[in-house]
This record gives sequence, C-alpha cells and structure tokens, in this order.
Amino acid sequence: MSTTPRPRSAPAHLVVMGVSGCGKSTVGMLLADRTGALFIDADDLHPDTNVAKMRAGAPLDDTDRAPWLAEVLDTMSAIAEAGGTTVMACSALRRSYRDVLAAATGGVRFVHLDVDAAVLADRVAARADHFMPASLVASQLATLEPLGEDEDGVVVPVAGDPGAVVDAALAALSASRPGSAGRARG
Repeated sequence: MSTTPRPRSAPAHLVVMGVSGCGKSTVGMLLADRTGALFIDADDLHPDTNVAKMRAGAPLDDTDRAPWLAEVLDTMSAIAEAGGTTVMACSALRRSYRDVLAAATGGVRFVHLDVDAAVLADRVAARADHFMPASLVASQLATLEPLGEDEDGVVVPVAGDPGAVVDAALAALSASRPGSAGRARG
C-alpha cells in the first residue's frame, strides 16, 4: 500500500474500468507499479453467489451488483483512511455504479479502457482461468454507459502493448481537468 503523500488535488484511487477482457487487471497492475499504489481487482471482492451466476452464463443485475459495489467502496475508503492509495480494476459499467465508487474517501478518478467488441470476445474466449464466459461480453457492452462529461476520468483506447496503454492513461490523466471526462489520443 502506498504511504507516499499525494498532492492535495490527486485522488487516492484510480478505478480502471471497462467490460470484461479490456485489460483492466493488466493495465491496473502496471498503473499501480508506476504510481506506487496498491492494486486490487474488484473481481476478487464479488460474493460467491455472483461468481456462480456468471460461471453459469447469467449476467448480473443491479441487485447482484449492489453488495459488491458497497464492498469495493468500503475497501477503497478503508485504504485511504489508513493513508494509502489504490488502483482498482472494476467494470464500473453504469454511471450509477461509478457514482457509488466516486464516494470513496480520498477521491476517485476513472480510466475507461476502450476496446473493439470483436477483440474483447476473442480475449475473453481465450481465458481459461476466469469465471466470466465470452457469452456475457455482449451483455456487458449493452450495459456500458460511457463516462459523462462531468465524471472525473479519461477514456483510453487500448492499442499497442499494455505499457503504451499505461503511458496514454497517465498522459491523459495529467492533461485532463479533474472533475471532467477526457480522451487519450490513440
């Protein structure tokens, strides 16, 4: 966990968001390494009932997601209250979900990883160690609400190797005005 003091305007948390297969975990781990933050994958915070439902090929609904989002919020807030910072990989597909997460102690900025639907389906189908089946990518894309202009975050096209995506994300975060959505060049 990072105990490095952060500038007053820097949030305690970066939430790397997007649909399954977009690279949240990979990019999130690299961002955490670069920023000295603690990396957490929100998938690890899902209750067993949610994991079982997704393994069975059923999409989660808002009732399923509510306790999970509360756990993600509580985890980020507890770390910030202890003086730490996080990079949280979390789908955060809807504005209402991001509104929950944005209430975390210490402040939150979002990094939306934007990937072509065909690439996503291929990536998810190739994973053998994850509970999310490729059949649910379409439901996630249908659920996804892009960052609003008033949301604190950036949209980063996923192109090139993960290091290049992290570079683009950090550049976009630096260039964007806190409290508004921006777009990385890609």
